[in-house]
Amino acid sequence: MAKAGITLDAELVVEATVLAGIGSPQVAIQAVVRDHIARGRRTETRTEFQDRSLREVDAKPQEPHG
Repeated sequence: MAKAGITLDAELVVEATVLAGIGSPQVAIQAVVRDHIARGRRTETRTEFQDRSLREVDAKPQEPHG
């Protein structure tokens, strides 16, 4: 796996480490980023099902009004 070096605000790293409950700052930041990505994927999955059902409703022929 490729590695990337980045610079982060020390207070941000400390806060993420404490909130994650992980002793290593590097592992804590990795856990936070992985969680964020997973949450985004779950949200996309949920909204995809909603969007699909709404499209199916819109695609059904509607009775004429008037």
